[in-house]
Amino acid sequence: MQSDFLEYLASKGILRDQQAFEGRPQTQRLDANEDADWLSLTKLTPTAFAAELAAFYACPRVQRADLVGDRFAGSTLSLRFLKEGHLFPYADAQGQLTLAIATPIDAETLRAVEVALRQKMPLAVATNDDLDAALATTQSASAIASEPSEAVAASSDDLDDLRDLARGAPVVRALDDLMRLAVDQRATDLHIEPFAGALQVRLRIDGLLKAVPAPPMSMAKGLLSRLKIMAGLNITERRLPQDGRTHINVAGAEIDLRVATIPTAHGESAVIRLLRKGSGLVALNQIGLSARDDRILRSALQLPFGMIIVTGPTGSGKTTTLAASLAELNEPTRKVLTVEDPIEYQIPGINQVQIHPTIGLTFAAALRSFLRQDPDVIMVGEMRDAETAHMGVHAALTGHLVLTTLHTNTAAGAITRLIDMGVESFLLASSVKVLIGQRLVRTLCRDCKQSHELTLQDLAQDTRYEALGFSKGDIVYHPKGCEWCGFTGFRGRQGVFELLEVSTAIREAIGPKTDSAELEAVARREGMTTMAEDGIAKCRAGHTTIDEVFRVTMSL
Repeated sequence: MQSDFLEYLASKGILRDQQAFEGRPQTQRLDANEDADWLSLTKLTPTAFAAELAAFYACPRVQRADLVGDRFAGSTLSLRFLKEGHLFPYADAQGQLTLAIATPIDAETLRAVEVALRQKMPLAVATNDDLDAALATTQSASAIASEPSEAVAASSDDLDDLRDLARGAPVVRALDDLMRLAVDQRATDLHIEPFAGALQVRLRIDGLLKAVPAPPMSMAKGLLSRLKIMAGLNITERRLPQDGRTHINVAGAEIDLRVATIPTAHGESAVIRLLRKGSGLVALNQIGLSARDDRILRSALQLPFGMIIVTGPTGSGKTTTLAASLAELNEPTRKVLTVEDPIEYQIPGINQVQIHPTIGLTFAAALRSFLRQDPDVIMVGEMRDAETAHMGVHAALTGHLVLTTLHTNTAAGAITRLIDMGVESFLLASSVKVLIGQRLVRTLCRDCKQSHELTLQDLAQDTRYEALGFSKGDIVYHPKGCEWCGFTGFRGRQGVFELLEVSTAIREAIGPKTDSAELEAVARREGMTTMAEDGIAKCRAGHTTIDEVFRVTMSL
């Protein structure tokens, strides 16, 4: 059935790599895609993919509301099996036992579910997000409840003692539960922090930290020792900060972990960055660009040479914007090379290189070798130093389209930053085509957000509304909170952007003493909207709140 579904997608012309698929022999067409991210094989949005899957199976398309409450009917099946198979058995409104799926199901898996539940299972289709959220609500977060203290804290830093402690079943189980909870709740970071008499665990979800139930303090040393062993760090060194990497598999998803430890007054604290390998690509029309900004960026992506720079702080979605742009450029007629740290999105058809500074493979070294690989498009994960910046600019001037990122506060600030790094202003004026500044705002949960018509009292109580152009009778939206969004009122994030096109007027304004405020003033006269203004437009559209815009832009 999986191969039939792939043929079905191909017949409709919606595979991302349609030509390569049609060129394979019939017997090799499914190939390694049986365990692939099916959505990433297509050009579809998650909602459109679910609609096609429902059409293929001729079954109902169910929404989140259909899976709410006590309808879960898979208690005899392991949650791990259900998560890895993207399955959710539930009782529908008429009490009929139904199996919700998010990807095509093979006959053996369907038969196994029917045997376990002792009856035939009609199918229904949900999006992956809806199904994952339904499974997450069935798994109580109390799985991380305190263990009886088998894992007594080691009284010494002896290597063998620490290893024994790290391998103890309670410590292994506690850390596994924390990782699973972080993945289930879409966390980007897991913080493990010891304080006087208690261990604190927090998850960064949609940009904000959230406390979750923590193991007992007696496990602190064991948890840190296990993390260090996994990441290849020195488990006996507790006086110095350390950084390492590893990867794990959670519910069928491969997760890269970046582990950073630091000594504190009450013991070692650790932050684990979670990066999902093979995350589904976000299409360029889904990242939140306005019509004007989308048109300018798409035009720049079709240029044969030049540089496109995305700016913003760490965690502002720059890599997602670049990955969406690369997906637009990913055609058999183009040679695309990327150098990244780390590779967050794996894109079929693109040559992606992971840097390894310890063996000399830096951004600059990779970029130097790229120029001998006959590329059309080069993506540099970050302009970290003057050498990389100079090489990127010269690549953009010699017939290559270069996409990269910089850590600056505004789009215009990228020019002054590159000048500070020693790049000549006349080279920037010739090579840079588009500058993008961005931040991420939390998106209101579509299931529970509440509309509100502004009154004169609202305008008097919060003067920001009137200052930003809102008036009596305008509709805004507020968060409420439900089980799907973890009772926060928000689920997911969306970009707010400012896109500066390097026009003739901008090129003339770029000089050795260029001030970013001057460039921004010229760009505003030519129609550029700031991140704050883009955020306000998203408030009016019901995507976010005014508080979110103020929180991330800080410029109003």
